This record gives sequence, C-alpha cells and structure tokens, in this order.
Amino acid sequence: MTEPHTPAHAAALDAADPLPTLRGEFLIPRHGDREQAYFVGNSLGLQPRGARAHVDEVMDKWAMEAVEGHFTGQAQWMPYHELVREPLARLVGALPSEVVAMNSLTANLHFMLVSFYRPTRERPAILMEAGAFPSDRYALASQVGFHGFDPDLDLIELQPDGPGGVFSMESIERAIAEHGPRLALVLWPGVQYRTGQAFDLARIAALAHAQGALCGFDLAHGVGNLELRLHDSGADFAVWCHYKYLNAGPGAVAGCFVHERHARSDRPRFAGWWGHESATRFRMGPEFVPTPGAEGWQLSNPPILGLAPLRASLDLFDRVGMRALREKSLRLTGYLESLIRARLGETLDILTPADPAQRGCQLSLRVIGGRAAGRDLFDDLARRGVLGDWREPDVIRISPAPLYNTHGDIVRFVKAVEDWRDG
Repeated sequence: MTEPHTPAHAAALDAADPLPTLRGEFLIPRHGDREQAYFVGNSLGLQPRGARAHVDEVMDKWAMEAVEGHFTGQAQWMPYHELVREPLARLVGALPSEVVAMNSLTANLHFMLVSFYRPTRERPAILMEAGAFPSDRYALASQVGFHGFDPDLDLIELQPDGPGGVFSMESIERAIAEHGPRLALVLWPGVQYRTGQAFDLARIAALAHAQGALCGFDLAHGVGNLELRLHDSGADFAVWCHYKYLNAGPGAVAGCFVHERHARSDRPRFAGWWGHESATRFRMGPEFVPTPGAEGWQLSNPPILGLAPLRASLDLFDRVGMRALREKSLRLTGYLESLIRARLGETLDILTPADPAQRGCQLSLRVIGGRAAGRDLFDDLARRGVLGDWREPDVIRISPAPLYNTHGDIVRFVKAVEDWRDG
C-alpha cells in the first residue's frame, strides 16, 4: 500500500475521484519542462481553453458586422449580458432576475450602498469585520463620511476572537445585538480573504434583520468556491468578482445580487440608461423607469469583450454543478490539511478553521519560524514552480481549485515545503 504523501498515492486518488479533473479544459502556466502547481485561483483563476473562442467570436462579429452586431446573428450584443444571467443564478442560488454581471466589485459595492445604506441620526452605523479587504473598508468609510457621519464612530469593526484571526458565530451575534439599535447595515464577507474562514450567511442576515438593519455580503472569495443559496439566505444584496474562482480573466466584469423583495424598490439609486426597462430604453425619454430586479441597477451598456470569457467558465460550472465541485473541494482541501498536519506540523500553522463547513478551498498558512522564514518559503516555492500567494504580514494562501487542481499538485506542494525545510 502506498504512503498517503507519495505521488503514486495521489495519482490513485485522482484516478478514482468521482469527479474527474477538468484540468484539460484550462491553460496551465509552465515551469521549466512541466506545468506549475498553481494554487492561486483565489486571486486569479486560470484561463479556460474555451475563452478565446468566445472572445474571437466578438472580435469577428465586430470586424464583419460593426454596429449591426448589436442586433444580428448569434450572441447579439444588445442582450449579451443575458447570456450569463441564468448560469450565474444557478451558481449562486438565486432567481435569474436577482443577478446581473456589471461593473467591478467595489463599484458595485458603492452602488449597492447608495440604495441599502440609508443612515439616520438614530441608525448611522455599519458593522464589518476588522481586517477586511482594504477596498471594502475604504468604500464603507467613504460612504459613512459622505452621509455626514464619522467613520471612527459609525464604522464598527468587529475584532476576531478566535485563534489565527477567525471569528466565532457567538461574537458576531453579540456584536449585532450590542449595536443593533444603531445599525443601518451589516456588511460581511462570505469568506474572509486572509484567513479563508467561511460564514453562515443566512444566520448573519437573520440576525441583522432582527435588529432592523439591512445585510449585504462581499462574496469575492465565495462565488465559485462555496455552494451558495443567496435567495434563501435572505440577504438584501451581495457583490462579487469573476476573476478568481470564476476564471473570467484579469479585471473581469463583476457580479451583483439584489433580493427579489427589492425588485421594484423605490430606494434611491444611481441611475443609468442600461438600467432603464428594455422595452422603452430607446425612446430616450427623460424619466428613468428601472428594469425590475438586479438589472435595474445597471448604468451603462456592458463590455462585451469583458463578458465573453465569463461565458466559457460558466459553461464548465454548469457542466458539473456546484455541488459536485464543492464535494471535490472538500476532498482536495481535506487531503492538503491531512498532509500538512502529518508531515509539516512543526513547520506550518493552519489559520483556517478545521471545520469544513467554515472554509472553502483555501488554507491560510503561517510559517512557525516567523515572517522572514515565511517569505523565504514563499519565494522558494515559486522557484520550484509551486505557486501560492502572499498576504501581509505573514500569510501564505494555498487554494486547491477543484476545476483544475489535483491530489498530485498537493503532494508536490508538501514535498516542496519539506525540501525547503530540510535544505
């Protein structure tokens, strides 16, 4: 019987896996005479082989039809954003009318805050996690200040209470109860970017609503990683990007969810012509009549070339389904965890919760020797063609993406760390 840490054992696990890898559907960067072990799908997903065909289709249509490409032939540009609507809805557990691909993540967050952060003197506060991705904090602090309130007082940052910077559900519940009378909004991550901790979205939304606050989620690290049920969660809104686990390319068009109870909302919003109902959009009238649902928050016509690669990735997610991918993710990340604990326990600390329900693909690792040793390991891994990513001050993130990572990649990572440690 082969040892669990050997390439032969990993190859056997890959051969027997209920969901065969779709690695062949992606372009894997090379390192010397072989492919990289690429664990950075939580930062930039790999290019689907089908993406180029979708982009070329747009380029050819532009060349041959020019402006008529909006209205003629296959994949017309006028309704092009609708091509990703239903697969996106399936991916995040929403109704098709509740999702839209538009803008970029932080822009979408600002547009959602215009509608869903409506502070009053009695309720000016937003609750978020301490150590959030900086763009979220910048956006929230600027919105608090824009409305004439003080971010030092009214942007409440909950400190983690668990080892490695994780949050207990009890601490979140206490904070929402404590600040409830002042809360206008709870904005929380689906997966915390530095630690990889995943959260119970439905419970957080229910706690916020019980206090009279609204609730939104940043799902940058959740979409394409966790099996989401956004409609059932009761969240008022959510935003995310598509260049991580969704493999839609650098700076890809982002995504947005607005719950159906706000479909015909009279909440204030920043309006643009592409959010106007499609039936009368080209009458060019002076009054804005929003499209019901998430599409009513659009401003401008979508970037067709930016949406094209997303179609290729969503085809793959639709082919296998998020449930099967999540199950494979649990196997891969569980295997990574078991090998780290068995062979690297004196070298690496795992910051991400051990409970699989509280994490996605990612394990956040801290080298026990300190920051300098951690940075040295990170650089050494890259020299060996094993790519993770570094988050200050001292975290290496390793994220086996179930669409293209394998048990063999994980053994290669563990062996590379052993070689660095022993060398």
